[in-house]
Amino acid sequence: MSDAESAVPTPEQFVDDVLGDDWVARTIELAPDDEGQPVATLVHRREAGNGEHPRAVLYLHGFVDYFFQVEHAALWRDHGYDFYALDLRKYGRSMRPGQSPNWVTDLRTYDEDIDAALKIIREEHGHQKVVLLGHSTGGLIAPLYVSDHPGGVIALVLNSPWFDLNSNWFNRVIATRVIDLVGGFVPHVRVGQLGDAYGRSLHTSTGGQWNYDLAWKPLAGFPVHAGWLRAIRRGHARVRRGLHIGVPVLVCTSSRSGHPVHPTPNELMSTDCVLNVEHMTSLAPRLGNDVTVRRIPGGRHDLALSDQPARAEYEHVVFDWLSRRLP
Repeated sequence: MSDAESAVPTPEQFVDDVLGDDWVARTIELAPDDEGQPVATLVHRREAGNGEHPRAVLYLHGFVDYFFQVEHAALWRDHGYDFYALDLRKYGRSMRPGQSPNWVTDLRTYDEDIDAALKIIREEHGHQKVVLLGHSTGGLIAPLYVSDHPGGVIALVLNSPWFDLNSNWFNRVIATRVIDLVGGFVPHVRVGQLGDAYGRSLHTSTGGQWNYDLAWKPLAGFPVHAGWLRAIRRGHARVRRGLHIGVPVLVCTSSRSGHPVHPTPNELMSTDCVLNVEHMTSLAPRLGNDVTVRRIPGGRHDLALSDQPARAEYEHVVFDWLSRRLP
């Protein structure tokens, strides 16, 4: 066995996480797929599950993303929640050689990742009350999962969820039909690539405030393939048809959208330059019967990475809502 192979922990092992001594990571082996053995990675503070906090939150990241927002996680702990983050298969800590980054052809595939994480949180750490928190693509995966698994969590918080393609009518309607056909026959054909403006505005190497691993979250992202986009668009269609979420839902967005291709410096700092805010706010009521929508002035796409005072406003909204809905 090589050193690289021996470094991969079994599901029963914890290793020190890249975030530092206070954090541990646990590799969860998943059912093999056509690229081999996928894994998910559950990350949490070392003392999580010691009985100090009665509730827990499980965080799902976005596309070209992984968990590194430790400042935001600390606030959940301050408000009585053990914080857990899940790097989904082929993202971040869960990327493996020979596997396509961020690759999936059906969003329901992530049910296995989330089921396994929740089982650990409940059965091993003793948390029966769990909030699911999703950002961007994680904000699409999370409501689909909750709708399909009633009773699994007690509330859902969404940070700039991806509910529709941020593009023109032709791409959202006609091109989507083409992608649905092409993605089923030649799923690995490349159909797009993200721009690097948003990533450059975040990372310390290009003038931003946040330091993270550019191998896991590259500035220009990873290529977009037809099979993956087909899965996303089918998830969008489910949201548009309406879900049946039976727990309280909070949807937080920026107050404005910026230009997705050529944002101005001011837009990069104070608007959502990745997704369309109007898509989120107009589709949010279709998630269930108990949905609260709040816009955050000056918020970026990832509201937890926004400049102040927008970041503080987002966090105040989340914890104020939780304190009222889950007293």
